[in-house]
Amino acid sequence: MSFHWFQVSICAGLFFHSSANGGDWPEFRGPTAQGHSMERNLPIEWSATRNVAWKQAIAGKGWSSPVIANGKIFLTSAIPSTDGASLSLRALCLDQTDGHILWNTEIFVEEKANSPSIHNKNSHASPTPIVQGNQVFFHFGHMGTACLSSEGAIIWRNSSLKYEPVHGAGGSPLLVDDMLVFSCDGGSDPFLAALDTRDGSVRWKVRRDTDAAKTFSFSTPLLIDVEGRQQVISPGSNVLAAYEPENGQEIWRVRFEGYSVIPRPVYGHGLLFIGTGYDRPSVMAVRPDGKGDATSSHVEWTVPRGAPHTPSLLLVGDELYMLSDSGVASCLDARTGRLNWQERIGGNCSASPIFADNKIYFQNEAGLGVVIKPGKEFRKLASNELNERTLASYAVSDGALFIRSENHVFRIQADATP
Repeated sequence: MSFHWFQVSICAGLFFHSSANGGDWPEFRGPTAQGHSMERNLPIEWSATRNVAWKQAIAGKGWSSPVIANGKIFLTSAIPSTDGASLSLRALCLDQTDGHILWNTEIFVEEKANSPSIHNKNSHASPTPIVQGNQVFFHFGHMGTACLSSEGAIIWRNSSLKYEPVHGAGGSPLLVDDMLVFSCDGGSDPFLAALDTRDGSVRWKVRRDTDAAKTFSFSTPLLIDVEGRQQVISPGSNVLAAYEPENGQEIWRVRFEGYSVIPRPVYGHGLLFIGTGYDRPSVMAVRPDGKGDATSSHVEWTVPRGAPHTPSLLLVGDELYMLSDSGVASCLDARTGRLNWQERIGGNCSASPIFADNKIYFQNEAGLGVVIKPGKEFRKLASNELNERTLASYAVSDGALFIRSENHVFRIQADATP
C-alpha cells in the first residue's frame, strides 16, 4: 500500500477544523491528529550543533509540544515570580523562520500556596495549544483556558471549570467546529466539557461515567466519522467512550482496567487503537460502531506486551507502531495485533512518534532521536543525540523538525547552517 495514499485516506476519515496551511502543524499530533505529516526532505541525522537552523531559549518550564501555523510557532511555559510565590502561566509565539520570540503573554497566575503537586515528568504548562484560523487556544487544565489572536491579544479567558488535578494537567483540547472539547479527569468527579470558541462560554459539560477507583487521566480526545456520524472519542480511567459532539451525550463505551490514561487514540481500518494506562498497560483495537456497553462485542484484539503508558500510537499503512515508556518499539499488524518486530530504542520515552517523509521518528527523554523505515522488518536509519531532556513531541513544518527540550526550541533541517 502506498504510504502517501494512506495519509490521504486517514485525513478523509477524520474531521479537522483548523484553517492552517497544508504544511502546518496546528495541534497535538499534527494536521491529521495522528502524527502524520506530508512534508518532504526532512533530516535523518542531527545533533546539538549539526543540522540546527536555529535554537531559541525558552524561559520557565513547560512540556506543551510546539504547534505551527502561518509561519508562527506557539507553545506555553510556566515562569516563577521573582519571590517564588507564584507561577506566571504564559503563551509564547516564535517566528518559524529564525526562532525569535514575537510575543509572550501572561494568561493566568497560579499561586504557589494553592498550586497542586505535579509529577516529575509533568509541568504546569503541559497541554498543547491548538490553532483555528487567526485564533490560538491555550489550555492550562484546572487553571483554565484562553483564546488569543495570532498577534498575542487575549480574546477571552475561562477559569470556571474547576476540578482536583492529580499530578497536574496533561490532556490537550480538540476543535469540533465552533467548540473546544477537552477532558477534566481529576481526583474525583471526572467530566468532559465543550467551550464556545467565540466567547469561551460553556456549551456542555458531562460527567464521565466510570467505576475506577483512581479517576485521574490525561488523554486528548479525537474526532472521527463513523458511517457519516461524528463521534468525539475520549479514553478515561477504566473506560473508552464515544460522545455526541453537539451535546456530549454518550454513544457507546468499552470497559477496561486502567487509570492515568495518556495516549491519544488512533483511528484507521475501521478500528480505534488505544492505550489503557496504569498499572499494566495494554493496547486495544475497538470497532467504533457500537451502542451502549460494547465491551463484549466490539473489542477486536488486546496486546499487553510492549504497550506504552505515555506515548501515543502511530498507524502507518497496515502496521501499528507503539513505543513503551521504557524505550521498546514494536510493530504490530493493525488488523490482528500480531507482532512483526520488537526492538529497543533506548532510554525512557514520553514523546509520541511521528511519520513523515516515509520515515518514522522516535524521541526519548534524554534527547535521543531515532529514525527508522516503516515496515514489517526493523530498519534503523540513524540515532541522533540532542543531549537535552525532551518530553514534548515533534512538530513538522517547512521541511524541518521542531523539537522542544527542557530549555530550548530547535529547528532541525537538512543541510542547515545556523
